[in-house]
Amino acid sequence: MKETPLSNCERDFLLKAIQEKKRLDGRQTYDYRKLKIMFGTDFGCCFVELGKTRVMAQVSCALVAPKENRPNEGIMFFNIELSPMASPTFEQSRQSEMSVKLNRQLERCLRNSKCIDTESLCVVSGEKVWEIRVDVHILNHDGNLKDATSIVAIAALCHFRRPDVGIQGDEVTVYSTEERDPIPLSIYHMPITVSFAFFQQGTYLLVDPSEREERVMDGLLMIAMNKHREICSIQSSGGIMLLKEQVMRCSKIASVKVSEITELITKALENDRMARKSGGKFGFAESMAQERITAMKKEETSVEMTDAKVGASDVVVQAEDPTETSQSVVVPLPGIGQVGQGVKNSWGLEEDEEEEYKSDHDQETVMEVVEKQVKADVVEISDSEEEEVVILEAEPVEKVQKKKSSKSCPKESAASKKLHKKMRNSSLSLLYFNKLS
Repeated sequence: MKETPLSNCERDFLLKAIQEKKRLDGRQTYDYRKLKIMFGTDFGCCFVELGKTRVMAQVSCALVAPKENRPNEGIMFFNIELSPMASPTFEQSRQSEMSVKLNRQLERCLRNSKCIDTESLCVVSGEKVWEIRVDVHILNHDGNLKDATSIVAIAALCHFRRPDVGIQGDEVTVYSTEERDPIPLSIYHMPITVSFAFFQQGTYLLVDPSEREERVMDGLLMIAMNKHREICSIQSSGGIMLLKEQVMRCSKIASVKVSEITELITKALENDRMARKSGGKFGFAESMAQERITAMKKEETSVEMTDAKVGASDVVVQAEDPTETSQSVVVPLPGIGQVGQGVKNSWGLEEDEEEEYKSDHDQETVMEVVEKQVKADVVEISDSEEEEVVILEAEPVEKVQKKKSSKSCPKESAASKKLHKKMRNSSLSLLYFNKLS
């Protein structure tokens, strides 16, 4: 994945701030970011934080055959892994240009400077030597990876302990840490890299550039130096021309920074050694707060319950009656209601709309009742062939009651009988006429 370029506004803003001797994180021109060094539980594990740039190193060793041209010297091997977790520009399982540069820088700074006695790594001349492998993992990239990798690598090498070896004839015995104490590496000095970023063709200078400052810089100068002010390696990149006075000034600044970082590494190693010796917390366990259950049982505490009823009654008597409070109905906009326990439902309708809604609802209910009564009073009879419909109207309730009363009364007048007969004949004639029509 390609790196996202800075916009012209960001680039101009950064350059203008550098001209005014201001930086985004509030540092001065020659200030380093906050440096933190921690060691792991195992020997040779180191974790370094340089601002938001985080790197980790792990040192390991193995018995191998020496090189033919150097049969009495051990082997130093460096490996740097750029994880996509550190930056989206890094690709997994693919060696990038930055990883090659960092590898070469570590080799020049640590191996070519002869900071480690490689002859002490020889076990059997021409047959067995120790191979020291330094694996550096980039956890977060926020600029100046060169200084961070050099600090974490030399700190991990100083913290590392190799197992002791015994030789009897042609047999080589490697003792574990329980059998014999491990042996530290023989380190002569600690070379540390200090980076200087140049802007506008060397006009402005910054120490420990951040990731955004590296994007707008014109060139970079790296000086590897130890606390004795001995320059172990120097490298310039970017194609800018530097004057002798600029290089001398950078070397003086680097000597001050290297002495401070070396003192910090020495203090971190001493604190770790004292913590391991006293049996206290050391490594990552010191920086992490552990929260775990250390006991599964708890001692029982006696509680006096004799005066519980008396105390409860006193509390009930002295307690005040709760006030009945109801939430106020809030209608922010028309058509938005509030429904809840103890709250009257309201939907933001106007009073006229509510009355119209009620009247319409009442009319609809009356019409539904009438239609149900009509359907109950009408009986439909259909003929499947001609699809004719004959509607037989049911007699009113009063007539039915009169019929029942006439049946119950045996003595009925002759006039009433004649009237009923005429009505029955008229209803039959009406039904016949309807059928014909």
